[in-house]
Amino acid sequence: MYHFFVDESQINGKQIVIYGDDAHHIKDVIRLKAGEEISISNRFDGRDYRCEIDSYGEDCVNCKVCYISEVSNELSGQVTLFQGLPKGDKMELIIQKMVELGVHRIVPVSMKRCVVKLDDKKAKSKVARWQAISEAAAKQSKRAIVPEVSMPVSYKEAIKLACNMDVSMVPYEMADSLEGSSGMEGTKKIIEAIKPNDSIAIFIGPEGGFEESEIQEAIGAGIRPVTLGKRILRTETAGFTMMAWLMYHFEN
Repeated sequence: MYHFFVDESQINGKQIVIYGDDAHHIKDVIRLKAGEEISISNRFDGRDYRCEIDSYGEDCVNCKVCYISEVSNELSGQVTLFQGLPKGDKMELIIQKMVELGVHRIVPVSMKRCVVKLDDKKAKSKVARWQAISEAAAKQSKRAIVPEVSMPVSYKEAIKLACNMDVSMVPYEMADSLEGSSGMEGTKKIIEAIKPNDSIAIFIGPEGGFEESEIQEAIGAGIRPVTLGKRILRTETAGFTMMAWLMYHFEN
């Protein structure tokens, strides 16, 4: 079943109107006929509506609400990814797959070993592109919300944001060498202690990883270093691994 997102203003009782690119896609690309069903989510509250195509306007699709689904596809916890800016188009892949896995928000972060440097103009253009990728992935994976991709922030700003969350973790390849580390068993205990409705921060470094001073700054702010195993993972793989573990924890 095809899935689309609408704003609160497009919902009027038992009627929902779809405009713009989505209306064009329904009418001229996938060519759905009156009576065929689609799924529509409200961007504001994530409520999922099962609808039938009612009729076509000149630039819109009129839909009739059949029922409101009580089943949510969202994780019970809200995960924010603080992603060190990677090179090339890796960020696009990271956003796509993290949205599929259930991330709630993605915050690009400028870290010491980031090669990519974005001024405000480039950042706005990139974020618009990244947000479109988030929406496409949310549609494909039947998400109830479109995860926000925020404007890039500094590492210090990212740490401040994470301090307001219930659980904050930073996968670090040298975590086992830190005082008090208990390896994979420690990672397992941290994840198992996460409760439904907790807010979780994940920090992932860029291709060159974190500088030791950044890890110490994170630890000083209460962010817990964890290990993902004996192998060194790429920046995109580390985020996917962490998110898959959290998805399993919340949905098990």
